[in-house]
Amino acid sequence: MVNFKAEIEKFQSMGEKTGWSYIFIPAALANKIKADCKKSFRVKGKIDSVEINGIATIPMGAGDFIIALKGALRKKLGKEEGAAVTLFLEEDKDFKVEMPEDLELCLSEEGFLMEQFLAQPKSHQNYFIRWINDAKTEATRTRRLAQTVSAMYKKQDFGAMIRAGKTEE
Repeated sequence: MVNFKAEIEKFQSMGEKTGWSYIFIPAALANKIKADCKKSFRVKGKIDSVEINGIATIPMGAGDFIIALKGALRKKLGKEEGAAVTLFLEEDKDFKVEMPEDLELCLSEEGFLMEQFLAQPKSHQNYFIRWINDAKTEATRTRRLAQTVSAMYKKQDFGAMIRAGKTEE
């Protein structure tokens, strides 16, 4: 487990990341958490006294990473931009996103849909599942389930489905 102190930072202007609060993890520390890794991985541990698990690291180039801090986590920490935090992190090898029952039912209607979904990279399977699970209303969840099934018919990954949805609007 790696122990270090960091400051909560915020992107002022960084494309899709504009406005994000995050903690910077320099390459030397990231390498101690997961050696020679250049792509996103999950971590668990503590930020101050708040337990975390399944938090994604985001590569920023040159071996550096960030951990995005969603509002709910910042609220638990009681801290915002500029505040110092103490981190105890290790790779979360146990992290798994479970397939929701309703998605499994929808994809099981035709065998090739489930095959297409399972052929997606694990990260894209997780994007679909989290996107469905993050729906705030039943109507939104149902629409997202339908979009996911449609994407499997079209053999689209998560990004292609989202981009196709934006061009249809």
